[in-house]
Amino acid sequence: MTIHSALTFWLVLVTPAWVVRGHPQCLDYKPPFQPSKPLAFCTTYSSFGCCDVHKDKAIADRFRYITEFLDHTGVSVCGDYIRNILCQECSPYAAHLYDAEDANTPLRDLPGLCGNYCTEFWFRCRSTLSLIIEDQDLSAIESDVVKFCRLLTIDDVNYCYPNVLTNAELNSGLGNMQEDEDGCLQLCLQEIANGLRNPVAMVHASDGTHRFFIAEQMGYVWVYLPNGSRVDKPFLNVSKAVLTSPWAGDERGFLGIAMHPNFRHNGKFYVYYSIYAKKEERIRISEFHVSTEDMNMADHKSERVIIEVMEPASNHNGGQILFGVDGYLYIFTGDGGRAGDPFGEFGNAQNKSSLLGKVLRINVTGNDKGPPYRIPIDNPFLRDRKARPEVFAYGARNMWRCSVDRGDPITRKGRGRIICGDVGQNKFEEVDLIQKGGNYGWRAKEGFSCYDKKLCNNASLDDILPIFAYPHSLGKSVTGGYVYRGCQMPNLVGRYIFGDFMSGRLMSLREEKDGKQWNYTEICMGSGQTCNFPKLINAYYPYIISFGEDEAGNMLYVYQYGILYVNS
Repeated sequence: MTIHSALTFWLVLVTPAWVVRGHPQCLDYKPPFQPSKPLAFCTTYSSFGCCDVHKDKAIADRFRYITEFLDHTGVSVCGDYIRNILCQECSPYAAHLYDAEDANTPLRDLPGLCGNYCTEFWFRCRSTLSLIIEDQDLSAIESDVVKFCRLLTIDDVNYCYPNVLTNAELNSGLGNMQEDEDGCLQLCLQEIANGLRNPVAMVHASDGTHRFFIAEQMGYVWVYLPNGSRVDKPFLNVSKAVLTSPWAGDERGFLGIAMHPNFRHNGKFYVYYSIYAKKEERIRISEFHVSTEDMNMADHKSERVIIEVMEPASNHNGGQILFGVDGYLYIFTGDGGRAGDPFGEFGNAQNKSSLLGKVLRINVTGNDKGPPYRIPIDNPFLRDRKARPEVFAYGARNMWRCSVDRGDPITRKGRGRIICGDVGQNKFEEVDLIQKGGNYGWRAKEGFSCYDKKLCNNASLDDILPIFAYPHSLGKSVTGGYVYRGCQMPNLVGRYIFGDFMSGRLMSLREEKDGKQWNYTEICMGSGQTCNFPKLINAYYPYIISFGEDEAGNMLYVYQYGILYVNS
């Protein structure tokens, strides 16, 4: 194996709490929760799942109705099978088990079973199938184990029942990296701090102080000083206004922060968070000022709402905001949630009159007493009566983490381009290079593949293809990163570094000189010998939530339990 060079990261270990991800998810497209009271029937999901006591009682009533048709022996043999199958509506992975995530397929009558479990069910209790799904014309299926299990099983061995419940990797150690290191770029880790709770974003102010501003999903922003110490009081606390919950899978919350390009002088910064107002869920973009008395404290009374967008569902909330080299604020919104962007004839993402599923560009620099923002005169759809003037690009599903390339320090090649990771539906994850007026294909396409065949075959689609896409065998939730432009790691310069939240993979793309292709290389943990230096380790917890840069262009990597910093 060729050892390129060891990448040293700062590792911040934190206490797990809120988690931003696409799984688990319930049949109503909302995240799982803890019932207010323990469940009496589907007790496996009393601490975390998709059922409250009312739903639990309805399932129990259905179980009693079914078992009334069985004698004592039938209940003794088949009761547990029937209970387990019915209770999968309470599973935190119900949306996957019932195929609710794919809008192109009907909702399953029964949860997807694993092959071995289905075979056992057929041998012992196949005659109960017609009772469970209330279909009396199943004799042909019940008599043939192949047809029977073709109906009841799903191919994904990680998410079928009962593997979804017992798979230790899925439920506790998902994504531990065990890749072949041959050809991988190596890294080591250094622990420097602890005490955060699910950091979702990390930015600097480009003001010469070399501070980091770290945002937690529940609504706190903390200041970390260059020596690694954290200021005692939060820089910003909007936790009372933020809409989120303490359960894995909730995609709402405090999701983004961006410092104004002239922050050094005007003290302005912008935040992106979920709220509940006027009896609906919304995303809110607000402007704040730094306190005039304390540079490490925001003026909480200075909040000025810039824009709000109604969210029809609890997932796909987007969350990235950033300033381009043009000085404008870019806002990246999700498609509105649920599965397959089912809103309207073509979905929100393809509808330029909706602000969802978009890249928005607005001008927030100006008179504080004037309108909260203005429309840049070169926005691509400014004169399109059927489009919102804020729209800069469209066809996004749920872009999670975008960044601005600083460009080559000598040639300036690549400077100002914006690169995003766009989370896929059920087959592919993609990385996109954002262009003015660009259509990124969703819901017509997912990655390079057709998703909605009717839209995909429409000659007017004219979509921009990803620079890279990967299947769900490699990962199931892309986290966009940065093009490395730091000076400490020459081996990384020019590489786009990104990751996958679900699998824990760290990945990189290098652009060919002609700009027509990006070549993929995986990033791996360094060997024991490579990381055999004081305070260095070669393992990390794999939930990759975000990435960041310091003022010098060196990379930071944010995961469920902390922050990692690239250093030599």
